[in-house]
Amino acid sequence: MAVYILSNRKIVRHKGERVDSFSNDEYSIPNFRIAKCNFDNDKEQSPQAKKKKEYTNRNILDYQLFSEPEKQGYEEVLEVLLSEKGIKKSPLTANNLGGTQRMFYELYKNMSSTKDRSDVLIFIHGYAYDFDDELKAIIDLKKLFIDNPDSPVEHILFVSWPASSSIVPLTYFDDKASSINSGTSLMRLFYFYTQFLKDIFSNRDLTPCNQRIHIIAHSLGNRVLQSMLYSLKRENILRVIDQVILLNADVTYKVFEDAEDSFNKLPLLANRISIYLNRQDAILGISQFTKNILTPRLGKNGPSDIEHFKDIVSVIDCTFVKDDVLNSFKFEVGNHWGYLSSSQVQKDIFQNLYGVDRNLITNRIKNNENMFTIIS
Repeated sequence: MAVYILSNRKIVRHKGERVDSFSNDEYSIPNFRIAKCNFDNDKEQSPQAKKKKEYTNRNILDYQLFSEPEKQGYEEVLEVLLSEKGIKKSPLTANNLGGTQRMFYELYKNMSSTKDRSDVLIFIHGYAYDFDDELKAIIDLKKLFIDNPDSPVEHILFVSWPASSSIVPLTYFDDKASSINSGTSLMRLFYFYTQFLKDIFSNRDLTPCNQRIHIIAHSLGNRVLQSMLYSLKRENILRVIDQVILLNADVTYKVFEDAEDSFNKLPLLANRISIYLNRQDAILGISQFTKNILTPRLGKNGPSDIEHFKDIVSVIDCTFVKDDVLNSFKFEVGNHWGYLSSSQVQKDIFQNLYGVDRNLITNRIKNNENMFTIIS
């Protein structure tokens, strides 16, 4: 099990600390850094401890920033892997690797184990998250996707991007600029990963792990994904993703149309795309009428036209699900966080991640060829 953070947040040295940390500032930098979370000493904090001023940064969750690699590319990763297999002698070890080199090396080693499923989930969060909020979200995601035996996920790559933050749950901020900048970081990660595949598996002594990688984007996180897709050239896209799950997506409902030239590239990238929507989503209602000039949102209204992609794209209506996991005012009124608040939505997502045929996923009504409704 491993949880990584990919972030284009500013690097700072907090008062009284001896190591670098990610900043809470709403400011992004051109490059991203990788960190690995440490759960060895993780324990549930009391409500009183969570209210204290020192409940920030590593007091929430310990993490270690990876060093930057001395050399670009993944030849040194290949050298370390061949050395560990006794095929080639080398003074290099995993400790010589930095950044994505170290992360891809560790993931490949873990995913090449004898486990039946050791999937990776790339998760892109939505609006109103400072870095401390992201660390809290990572703990929740670990419990939901890694600790849960119903999930095939064993590793998480959390995409941290500097969204605006608010103490008012239903106040909606326009994080469009930050999400666009962060999409560039995600694009660079995709190109690094495809380069890793080429560099490593050009050697016949190493074989693919045959595990799966998934992407889940929630709310404004879909704008981060959209920004990445804008920049990707079709001829450079490899189908390296199994499932893409779009939760309460705050992007235009026309996003799959050719004129948008973004989400219409997803079928080149992934085996299956699932759009989870809630027609009573109050957050997306606010977004539509205050930030997006009355443009309907994908996560509230569904896509305008996916006729060309109906074999690969599914729409799942979550309007009638029960909030039986979390049912506070925020979740009941917002109808925006079904993946956290509803066990029905969670079970549907898990079946998707396992690759169950969309017509065989339980507790659904089939509306037409590729549209479904989750039933209570």
